Amino acid sequence: MSNPHIIGWGHTPFGKLDALDAEQLFRDAALQAIASAGLEPSDIDGVFVGHFNGGFLRQDFSGSLAALAIPELRHTPSVRLENACATGSAAIWGALDALGSGRLKRVLVVGFEKMNTLPNAQIGEVLLRCSYVKEEGDTPGGFAGVFGQIAAGYFERFGDQSDALAAIAAKNHANGVHNPYAHMRRDLGFEFCRHPSDKNPFVAGPLKRSDCSLVSDGAAALVLSLAPVAGAQVPAVRWRSRAQVNEFLPLSRRDPTRFEGAALAWSRGLADAKATLDDLQFVETHDCFTIAELLEYEAMGLAPHGQGARVILDGVTRKDGRLPVNPSGGLKSRGHPIGATGVSQHVMAAMQLSGTAGDMQVPNARRGAVFNMGGAAVANYLSVLEAVG
Repeated sequence: MSNPHIIGWGHTPFGKLDALDAEQLFRDAALQAIASAGLEPSDIDGVFVGHFNGGFLRQDFSGSLAALAIPELRHTPSVRLENACATGSAAIWGALDALGSGRLKRVLVVGFEKMNTLPNAQIGEVLLRCSYVKEEGDTPGGFAGVFGQIAAGYFERFGDQSDALAAIAAKNHANGVHNPYAHMRRDLGFEFCRHPSDKNPFVAGPLKRSDCSLVSDGAAALVLSLAPVAGAQVPAVRWRSRAQVNEFLPLSRRDPTRFEGAALAWSRGLADAKATLDDLQFVETHDCFTIAELLEYEAMGLAPHGQGARVILDGVTRKDGRLPVNPSGGLKSRGHPIGATGVSQHVMAAMQLSGTAGDMQVPNARRGAVFNMGGAAVANYLSVLEAVG
């Protein structure tokens, strides 16, 4: 069976988009993706929607919004998937499985979220439901508090990592300046990210505001097929491998300073791709918090457990480093509209591999990877993607 392809993509700006409802966000991303594939809505025979919601919108049953956004999809099968912060990748996996079965030939994947509908305290409560509520549901600071505890445990075990976390934040914000879709296109610099201040206070444990991804609205979309199509407006990108690995939800059942499920996803995905990290030109990874990116360095094999700091401090993951990580700015700068994130990461990777990433472009990018996770590395998704031709 041939490997599936990304043949089109679309992306809205991320940010506080009060003037746009869910249908408009869906429409804007989806129509871009369909047009870039050189297709019409009538050419799509299945729609997979990634939408976390969790109470951000009164409207649920969001797979049905496809036809309201694009009336030509009225009778096209559509389904909504949810898997915490990996909701977008769950929708992609559903679409890929449908393609692989032979049931569908050209599918649309749309991930979207409207998060700025609630006060900040309620947003935190909604996101905290992605933890094990029986044990972690009252964590002060919401999901930032969960990762603040992870960071505190890592600091206690391996020493103060504040320089490394600030360097990760500064790197991703510097990269995000060049991303036209990013929520925050501002180079904050290392010093601002390193030192607490009125504008950058501590939020949870050793994590400051600059260590936390943004609460964003937005949408991203992909068109997938088993083969490139004639008339596409963008070069196709192909999956070389994909892996999904789950992990215990409660942090009490595992070592919170080690993302073992993520490490297994990386090892399986690279083995299936018959590749190593040296074969990749970039990675888009899930930096919901800077401590997450640091632990993901270790999970992907850039450093042993407890030594992830050296990866960023040695410049390995800078845009001009040996393996650029988050050349798009990552969640830290681009934003993190929950249902859209996994799809957005794949759009960013497709832009790199098709040579259409503009000022974000990594030179000679022929192969890259996307890592998206739900919860604290509970649902772990890895894609290894490559340019075609």
